[in-house]
Order: sequence, then C-alpha cells, then structure tokens
Amino acid sequence: MNFDIRANRVSLKLPRRPVSGTGAMLVVLTLAGVACGPKNAQIPQIGELEADRVLFDRGSAALDEGDWRPARQYFVEIRDNYPQSQYRAAARLGIGETYEQEGTYEGYVRALAEFQDFLSLYPTHPRAAFAQYKVGMVHFHQMRRAERDQSSTLDAVREFENFLSTYPNAQELLPEVQSRLREALDRLSAHDFTVGHFYYRFGMFAGAISRFRQIVDEDPDYTRRDEVFFYLAESLAGRGEVTEAIPYFARILDEFDSSEYAADAQVRISDLEAQRETAQDR
Repeated sequence: MNFDIRANRVSLKLPRRPVSGTGAMLVVLTLAGVACGPKNAQIPQIGELEADRVLFDRGSAALDEGDWRPARQYFVEIRDNYPQSQYRAAARLGIGETYEQEGTYEGYVRALAEFQDFLSLYPTHPRAAFAQYKVGMVHFHQMRRAERDQSSTLDAVREFENFLSTYPNAQELLPEVQSRLREALDRLSAHDFTVGHFYYRFGMFAGAISRFRQIVDEDPDYTRRDEVFFYLAESLAGRGEVTEAIPYFARILDEFDSSEYAADAQVRISDLEAQRETAQDR
C-alpha cells in the first residue's frame, strides 16, 4: 500500500462556458482558499500494516519541510495509539521539535515539557543526550539581548553544563553544545559589561571596576576580553590607579594584537608611563 506524505490535492474542473465577473471572482477565491488552506495529516487506520512506520516517516518528512502541525499530528498518533511501537520514543522527541520550531513562547513551554518528559521516561535511551541538548536549546532560543533580563541565558548555561557532565561521550553533539554554551556565557558577560560600561560613562569607576573584574575572573574565555581589558584599565586610570591600569592595556597588545583597541592601548600606556614618571619626579 502506498501512502502520499503530502497533503491532499484538490482538482477543480473549470466550466467551459464564459464566466461572469462575479463568477470569475468566486473561482479565484475558491482556488486561493484551496492553495492557502492548512495542511492536514493523512492518518492511516490503526491496525494497518506498518502504520506506525508510515506515521513516523510522514511526521519526519513534514518536520523537515517545516509543516509543524501535520508533523505533530503524525507523532501524537504514534504516542497515543501505538504504545508498543519502536518509534514511540522518537515520536515524543518529534512532538517536542514541532513545538520548538514554531518559535513562539507557548511553543517553547510545550517543547520544554516534551523534552523533559522524554528524559523522565527514557533516561537511558540512546537519544537521551539529544533530548538534554534540546532542553538547553529551548532556553537558548529565548535568550534576550545583553541589556535585558538574563534568566533564560542562565537556564541555557545550566542545561548545557548538565549535558557536558551527564553525556561527556556524546561526540556528535559535543561541539554544538560547547559552541552554544560559549554563546550563552558570552551573553552573560556582555550583560555584565553593559552594566560596567554604564558606570564607566558616568564616572562611577568603582562600580565599573567591580563589573569588569567579575568578567575577567569568572569568564576568562570571554570572546571580547580585549574590550573588557581596555575599559577596566581606563576605569583604574580614572581613579588614579595608574600602576594597576598599565598591565591591562599591555594585555591587549600581548593577547589581541589585531584588536580595535590595540592602537589606543599603546597610546594610553605611553601616556600613563609618562604620567607615572612625572609623579615620581615630584
């Protein structure tokens, strides 16, 4: 038995005689309605030969094509009506992915519940690592800009770190998780930098120094460390702590020779050294 994985096709036979203006408009609207109508899943009868496999293949194809609703219908059918199917666990993951890929707040809430349910029901399943990765990705998708609240970013970091500690041998996913974790950590450090730079702009150097040093101490691999070094050094210099400032300018030259701050750092080192020598001569 052959099954068409695409939505139903409707064939309309147009009349041979000329159509009035109103009739022509109705035909056009009818065709438009057919073309734009939502796709529906074609569900085989329970008990048909390999119906669960057919459902899974159709759901996977619809998921690949971005047809979230019919894909979810296929996967839900397996989950609810084929308790012994070998595809049931994977169908649960598919349901979560359809919600995740919708990209809505409600979708993320439902996706998170599906992936967490999978981990509770199948903790030793070969795809448990994938489910944990998806839990992290649901939070990752909801991360906000650096100047906004970072609750989702913190959740993403927690779940990616959980992945690394729980599934250290999941080689296929490891590079992706490490990359996403770095992006999430960068977002947290960028948030701290934004706050620190605000303090710096208004001459509140103590607050700026505290935020910049927090990044240096807690996230030594932050992607934009050169920027942190520059404004930390400027904040220290603003407080008259010249001796402490110069090494941070020097680190830009040592570690980021192509940095956009390198030229200014070199100038500032010369200025501060001259300033320090003048102070010593007094």
